[in-house]
Amino acid sequence: MPPGITTLAADAPTLSAANTGFMLICSALVMLMTPALAFFYGGMVRVKSTLNMLMMSFISLGIVTILWVLYGFSLAFGTDAGSIIGWSQDFVGLSGIGVTELWDGYTIPVYVFAVFQLMFAVLTPALISGALADRVKFTSWALFITLWVTVVYFPVAHWVWGAGGWLFELGVIDFAGGTAVHINAGAAALGVILVIGKRVGFKKDPMRPHSLPLVMLGAGLLWFGWFGFNAGSWLGNDDGVGAVMFVNTQVATAAAMLAWLGYEKLRHGSFTTLGAASGAVAGLVAITPAGGAVSPLGAIAVGAIAGVLCAMAVGLKYRFGYDDSLDVVGVHLVGGIAGSLLVGLFATGGVQSDAKGLFYGGGLDQLGKQAVGVFAVLAYSLVVSAILAFLLDRTIGMRVEEDDEVSGIDQVEHAETAYDFSGAGGGSSSRSTPPAPGTTAAPTNKKVDA
Repeated sequence: MPPGITTLAADAPTLSAANTGFMLICSALVMLMTPALAFFYGGMVRVKSTLNMLMMSFISLGIVTILWVLYGFSLAFGTDAGSIIGWSQDFVGLSGIGVTELWDGYTIPVYVFAVFQLMFAVLTPALISGALADRVKFTSWALFITLWVTVVYFPVAHWVWGAGGWLFELGVIDFAGGTAVHINAGAAALGVILVIGKRVGFKKDPMRPHSLPLVMLGAGLLWFGWFGFNAGSWLGNDDGVGAVMFVNTQVATAAAMLAWLGYEKLRHGSFTTLGAASGAVAGLVAITPAGGAVSPLGAIAVGAIAGVLCAMAVGLKYRFGYDDSLDVVGVHLVGGIAGSLLVGLFATGGVQSDAKGLFYGGGLDQLGKQAVGVFAVLAYSLVVSAILAFLLDRTIGMRVEEDDEVSGIDQVEHAETAYDFSGAGGGSSSRSTPPAPGTTAAPTNKKVDA
């Protein structure tokens, strides 16, 4: 994603209605990704955690939006200070921005750029929530989001995309968020779950998705919204780069889905709907940093490699004993790492920049830069996120009580349940038909699997 650049007055762009409209549509598509993620995650948990999972995504829309207006946009995209953080007083409260004031070097208003970037900031902490399913207090989660975006996301966004940010100046390529969004969120998820521990019954009780149709709906909406996420990140539609990114997004996602399903069939003997959905998301994650640097053939390679790697990685939690509930580490961290590093191999030098990867005669230079970006963001997010979780856990507590976790976090935290079985013939302890006249109904112990 290109940051603002300064141009000579004679070359100063003018507002483009077409690019402005295009970017507003892309912003709306990225906003859709957070509810889509809520459906994707909500279908993957058990019945008793469905609403909590939906709310953990939806609350990000509220909290991060307000923080972004107050100071987030200024920290991420304000005037650089030491290549670490930004700050511009005019961006505080979005109060010093003219209605038709353009983002430097582009034909879209500052307001449009700010709202597009806002949707990225909203989505990123929501991604973390999938690793914490079933066991985190909602109040603690809301406070964690507030702290995390302030001390992790906003600075990292400046490093990667802000004019003067140290990773941007180094030449790290991250078209739409492989480091700032996916590695950032995946590393944060790992840091938090190492602090708060495993769910009750992890590796003992079956914890199957309660609604695979919801999972598929969420994955399909994510795929749709991701076109705005990726293609919009060029901030316009004048030179064809956004079109290449759009094509590569589709191609890599298809390749990753097929690769995941192929691995799954060979490894486990079945093509599953959960595998198709997860593979598609893995491809979307991996092409996010790379799609503006590779050709469509390169996108096939990126997607296929990411699909297999992520399919392999989701099982690591059972081997190493960390409870990544919905595979945020396996898909977003691993997929983000794969996509970011593969830029150093498959970059053609003929799309968003002239930087070439190893397979196109560029040597190891770009791969080295990509590795620096990957591991800097990973380490920072992992450590700081773990510290934040530790402080919250030792003060207000991060986890619900064990009995509440077992009985169901939806009822405890939200006083609601996702499905009402009482009058629909699917109750947990009532007969679906009354006993015959003159007979006594025998008690039943049938329960709905939650």
